[in-house]
Amino acid sequence: MFKNFLPVETAELTESTSIALAESIEQVQVPTSLSKQPIATTYVNQGSSGTPILLLHGFDSSVFEFRRLLPLLAAENETWAVDLLGFGFTERLPEIAFSPAAIKTHLYYFWKTVIAQPVILIGASMGGAAAIDFVLDYPESVEQLILLDSAGYSAGMPVGKFLFWPFDALAVEFLRIPKVREQISKAAYVNQNLVTPDATLCASLHLKLPGWHQALKAFTKSGGYGSFQAKLGQIQQPTVILWGKNDQILGTDDGYKFKDAIASSQLIWIEDCGHVPHLEQPQATAKHILELGVRC
Repeated sequence: MFKNFLPVETAELTESTSIALAESIEQVQVPTSLSKQPIATTYVNQGSSGTPILLLHGFDSSVFEFRRLLPLLAAENETWAVDLLGFGFTERLPEIAFSPAAIKTHLYYFWKTVIAQPVILIGASMGGAAAIDFVLDYPESVEQLILLDSAGYSAGMPVGKFLFWPFDALAVEFLRIPKVREQISKAAYVNQNLVTPDATLCASLHLKLPGWHQALKAFTKSGGYGSFQAKLGQIQQPTVILWGKNDQILGTDDGYKFKDAIASSQLIWIEDCGHVPHLEQPQATAKHILELGVRC
């Protein structure tokens, strides 16, 4: 039922949206300038009409993050989601130095290999920073930009650059602890009832893949994504900023700051919602994307 590149624990999923997305995950060999061999890249593609939508997930996450939003968008629009390099179920080749620059390069080659036309680029949390980084370097590839509670305005803490053995390994292993992941998930929601066993499994399936520990450690030590504040004025694409009104992870100030910094932008607040509107309020999020994003 599920592809053999997914861990066997995928069979333990219980919610219909999770199972449906797992059944839709595909893999493509993407040749890049990062390695001699192509990178086996996991993605989901549903829908067939309109300008393609491309969804980018957050830190230490996967395409499962869009299990509730993607089918709502795909009902009206061609929609893609991809596992960024070093994350999700995309192959982690040992010779690659995992960093924001490598993520951007891999994303470009994925886009060039399987989509090859301008997209509506949607980034959630860290995926928003990846989307900003991408549109700044490849503006011809992006027709519109949509940011969901996005990182990339305020500078992150660069402590990862200064982690050394064994503390780097310990820091990454801390994220593997189920109770830690559960508490992080709870902090992202207003409605704590949404942090179900199925949701917890969706958020941790990718930890079962080879190289998760090494790739996350390398990305953390690269410094991750910093602030794009000085470059946001260069974004020419129409931009929609969707933000959970009760975001306890990034707060709400950066929503206003993105709106002020990006010329052709509008800010929409999602009520009764924390850091993950695509998971907590998928219907409202899809409605805004389809009405204000796709049709703006």
